[in-house]
Amino acid sequence: MLVRGGRLLNRLVENDFIRRVSFETYRDKVRDVYDGPQGAILATCSKLSLHEPLMERLLRDHKFDLRGAKTILDVGSGAGQILKHLMRFADRDACITGIDLSHKMLLRARQRLRGRRPQLSVGDITQLPFADDTFDCVTCGYVIEHLPDARHGLAEMARVLRPGGRMLLLTSEDNFGGAWTSRLWRCRTYNRRELFKLCHDLGLDWRRELWFSPVHKVLRAGGICVEIERRG
Repeated sequence: MLVRGGRLLNRLVENDFIRRVSFETYRDKVRDVYDGPQGAILATCSKLSLHEPLMERLLRDHKFDLRGAKTILDVGSGAGQILKHLMRFADRDACITGIDLSHKMLLRARQRLRGRRPQLSVGDITQLPFADDTFDCVTCGYVIEHLPDARHGLAEMARVLRPGGRMLLLTSEDNFGGAWTSRLWRCRTYNRRELFKLCHDLGLDWRRELWFSPVHKVLRAGGICVEIERRG
């Protein structure tokens, strides 16, 4: 009864805009949100929520190991929160590429990162402008919740990831914390088991679930964070 009540509360809190309009209308709205004031404070929000420093620890401690990856794609780079850490902890000779739907967010990322590395380009997760089997590693942090159906984005990331390549995927979960994230950023949430099955059907095998800290694991907080391998 308590679990059922919690699910009902999550549904009441969660923003359902993504389910009420066409994908084209929603995508335009998302671009407007991230081009505007909310996008301008995204980097600050990532720090205040501890997502950025906790992600740094995840990569610094090799819980998701970047060593050996020579071609890395960051999907939905935003203000460069993950790119910043990729530049620090990936191999020095790794080619790092960032892509985002919002041109303004990429400008903000470039200002934060200060330099010509990494390569940045505007693009859509459902139509990535790269050839098959291009990347050794793909990172995607809190992006697929902006898709009504994650299949389209996951299939594209699987396509550009070489067989045996690894993906770091983070997304909002269908719990109370995820519902509030949905309310703030007009996105959706995902059920852990359903996302696992969808990834498996697309040839993306979950190697392990990752947690920012023991506290996050106990409280089931921080959303879904998994290391995935593309099946050969």
